[in-house]
Amino acid sequence: MHIISALTAWLVDTIGRMGYTGIVSLMFLESSFFPFPSEVVMPPAGYLAWKGEMSLLLVILAGIAGSILGALFNYWLAVKLGRPFLLKYGKYFFISQESIDKADKFFQKHGHVSTLVGRLLPVIRQYISLPAGIARMPMKTFLLFTTIGAGAWVIILTLAGYLLGEHQDLLKEYLHVITLACVGLAVIIAGGYICIVRRRKKS
Repeated sequence: MHIISALTAWLVDTIGRMGYTGIVSLMFLESSFFPFPSEVVMPPAGYLAWKGEMSLLLVILAGIAGSILGALFNYWLAVKLGRPFLLKYGKYFFISQESIDKADKFFQKHGHVSTLVGRLLPVIRQYISLPAGIARMPMKTFLLFTTIGAGAWVIILTLAGYLLGEHQDLLKEYLHVITLACVGLAVIIAGGYICIVRRRKKS
């Protein structure tokens, strides 16, 4: 708890000094492959908005911008390096050309909902851009559903810090509930999508 409190205090101070640029930078790290959780970035920024030191709208926009930039960074890496790497070294990880082709076809058909659902899930949200890039998912589709998923996550976290106000000590408890709610939402979206696809096949 002491470490978490110290980290939160450091982030509040850092974001306060760097402003919106700091939020963009930290969320870029979170959305790329660096292990930097957004749960310790956006709530403190929301707290600063509650204090009147930052604009709530600009905090949210900065968080979304950083998330999109990080996702694009991963997407670009996957496009440039992912497929050649898998074709050359995939056999050492039991990844065949056939499995790569199947993954490509899957993302061509279902990449949009996979990206949206993936952005709502812990751990997966940072890496969902990689298979999208390897499969060369259309950029416009990738950006649209990345923005929707990342936007929802950023807004929820920011509002958590904003609405808790001076009761930031309760944040850990609420983050657990928020994470479970997002996982539940992801399951509902995926389930609804599967039902729609099955109905279309039957008709």
